[in-house]
Amino acid sequence: MVLSGCAIIVRGQPRGGPPPERQINLSNIRAGAMARRAAQGQPDTKDTPDEPWAFQAREFLRKKLIGKEVCFTVEIKIASGREYGMVYLGKDTTGENIAESLVTEGLATVRREGIRGNNPEQARLCEHEDQAKASKKGMWSEGSGTHTIRDIKYTIENPRNFVDSLHQKPINAIIEHVRDGSVVRALLLPDYYLVTVMLSGIKCPTFKREADGTETPEPFAAEAKFFTESRLLQRDVQIILESCPNQIILGTILHPNGNITELLLKEGFARCVDWSMAVYTQGAEKLRAAERSAKERKVRIWKDYVAPTANLDQKDRQFVAKVMQVVNADAMVVKLNSGEYKTIHLSSIRPPRIEGENKDKDKRFRPLYDIPYMFEAREFLRKKLIGKKVNVTVDYIRAATSAGEGTPAFPERTCATVTIGGINIAEALVSKGLATVIRYRQDDDQRSSHYDELLAAEARAIKNGKGLHSKKEVPIHRVADISGETQKAKQFLPFLQRAGRSEAVVEYVFSGSRLKLYMPKETCLITFLLAGIECPRSSRNMPGGMQVAEPFSDEAMLFTKELVLQREVSNIAGDILAQLLLFHSFVCLHTKPKHHSGLFGILSHCVNGNSMQSQRPLPGQKKWKKSLEVNCHLIIQGVICHCVGLSYTPRKHTGYGRALTAHSFLTVRV
Repeated sequence: MVLSGCAIIVRGQPRGGPPPERQINLSNIRAGAMARRAAQGQPDTKDTPDEPWAFQAREFLRKKLIGKEVCFTVEIKIASGREYGMVYLGKDTTGENIAESLVTEGLATVRREGIRGNNPEQARLCEHEDQAKASKKGMWSEGSGTHTIRDIKYTIENPRNFVDSLHQKPINAIIEHVRDGSVVRALLLPDYYLVTVMLSGIKCPTFKREADGTETPEPFAAEAKFFTESRLLQRDVQIILESCPNQIILGTILHPNGNITELLLKEGFARCVDWSMAVYTQGAEKLRAAERSAKERKVRIWKDYVAPTANLDQKDRQFVAKVMQVVNADAMVVKLNSGEYKTIHLSSIRPPRIEGENKDKDKRFRPLYDIPYMFEAREFLRKKLIGKKVNVTVDYIRAATSAGEGTPAFPERTCATVTIGGINIAEALVSKGLATVIRYRQDDDQRSSHYDELLAAEARAIKNGKGLHSKKEVPIHRVADISGETQKAKQFLPFLQRAGRSEAVVEYVFSGSRLKLYMPKETCLITFLLAGIECPRSSRNMPGGMQVAEPFSDEAMLFTKELVLQREVSNIAGDILAQLLLFHSFVCLHTKPKHHSGLFGILSHCVNGNSMQSQRPLPGQKKWKKSLEVNCHLIIQGVICHCVGLSYTPRKHTGYGRALTAHSFLTVRV
């Protein structure tokens, strides 16, 4: 470091840590004193300006010496400990004499009062000074030199306006001081603004000031400071001033040898910080990648780091699965290739939630319809994901929490990034204003691997006023639930009869043949039973105790779930679902034929939905007979509606014939 035109600070080679510093003052010469700011807290003191040609002398040495190897000799050491000597550029005293170069350029004067006639070095200094005077160089030129005095601006009246006026354009600067690894003091050129800049997106270990005025370094604080000093201190750089929150100027320092922000992260001297990452203009993903590299190598501040998914095998960290159900706006049930079902939560996002308590105590609270934008968020995920294969990357596993005062208990949750067709589902959800991004403590690494993209998507949603961030009135969903009230069902039945064909979404599967439908056009919930068939009943609570599940009840319900749960269906005359259930042997027949295999003697294979003639006939049958007479029933809480459709009746085995006239009004759009 160059303190002035006649004083420098040198360091040795680092060995296991920052090397000691040593100040060397040039013997027999004097350069102008540099400007000094008034002491803080002392109103009587004033700022001291540069002496003429002082800054030019400092710059001459800075450009010649910074980062270079020098050799020095100490001639005298005074009682205060200050050392005076000669400095040579290079490894030995045969290099360029720095004091002579300063005097030759007219940037320093010779102290002639202490010259001894028998000292050849002092004699050469006098000769160089005489030549500079004759050539009118530097301070020996005509004029008082006032044009060489800088007008340093130590404070900025409105930092935010100042930063905005630069429009994030790179400006030339000199790094004058390094406070810690991520905070520097820079002199902006050519207007000489002296500003403190914090590196955007990162934070290094700092020095904590104690009550007695001493500073205690955090682990690796000194090493981080030395890392930045050795690369930036008094170097010519370019700075992009990116933002100014709370009077703190955030910026990125560009150096020909690289980006110091990324280097600090890569070497384990810094960690990413979310609050300033959003303004980083050079690509936040580069910072995350650099930090991830340091974590994987466990260097410096990450020496004890344990990854959130360290205990998971690779096949459990990344896998492909089929979405079977959307639980709410941030969770879904997927089916793995092994056939196992797993609940996945989207990492780092929070679904819509109601503020305060439910005001209407008498009304049954239904989160899907009563929480603003919850229904829109669920529908977005349902339409995009149900029945589709997605790529799942597990980011972390949130441990189970016990119930506390005012907070419910949560089971262990697997949080992951889910993508389909290269689209991050969580990011798409947040960008539409249908979810918000969770804020974490700085030391909490359990977050999405695409956390910065989520923050950027949320910022766009806020700016555009979408969804939860909109200032418009929230959408209200008045959904009539007539699934449990017979009287309402009877009143509603004529509307369904006149509609003829109605669109619906299967909201819930009670059993293989009992469903709950949401009809968006009619805005109601109904209970739907497949007519003519009866699936085994699953276990349920009864007044007399728990009713035991019948055989194959779980298989029937699972089959129906995979086929229609949360799918869009149409109420039309058709028998696809009923036939599928029949051919998978999950329904009950009220007559028992002589010849049967398995549970019902019906082979388990798919039905193409066009005709039964392509099906394999039942035992003892030669061909099928198509009949125009049908008996289809839609049962809504005991209300029966007779409709017309197609059925298939075999010549013999009327028991099978009666069973195969079982029709539903469901055609699944797959």
